[in-house]
Amino acid sequence: MHESRRRTPWRTTKSKKLTPVQQEYRQLALKRQPARPVALNCLRAFVAGGLICTLGQGIQEAFMHFADMTLKEAAAPTVAVLIAISVVLTAAGVYDKLGQWAGAGSAVPVTGFANAMSSAAIEHRSEGLVLGTGANMFKLAGSVIVFGTVAAFIIALLRFIFGYGG
Repeated sequence: MHESRRRTPWRTTKSKKLTPVQQEYRQLALKRQPARPVALNCLRAFVAGGLICTLGQGIQEAFMHFADMTLKEAAAPTVAVLIAISVVLTAAGVYDKLGQWAGAGSAVPVTGFANAMSSAAIEHRSEGLVLGTGANMFKLAGSVIVFGTVAAFIIALLRFIFGYGG
């Protein structure tokens, strides 16, 4: 990234002159900042996300084989089982440990969304069913729902305008 566009805690959108003390502090802070293992984090995210998706594929194949479902019929129960697994692992405290290890690999699939909602619900259950659990679990999930709804609307509108039928 170009130096002028890089955002650090010490650089704001307006460039201003730093005093010698501020420059010295900045250098000291940069030296003490821990190195981030970017490649390792990417590998962990890839492996964790891949394993979650492989588990989902296995569940879908099981529905198709043992319940004699079509691919389309097996999709919804597969997602439901993945969500249930995620909620159980969140309640047991396992999914949080997976998230710390895997980073975005555990946050991106539908299981990450279920984890976000269920952990907020578990954390705020003492505040009551409506104002605690209900209100707080949708704080984080609300933006995902809004963006998903808007994206679905735009895609449906484009399909309607251009007549693409799949």
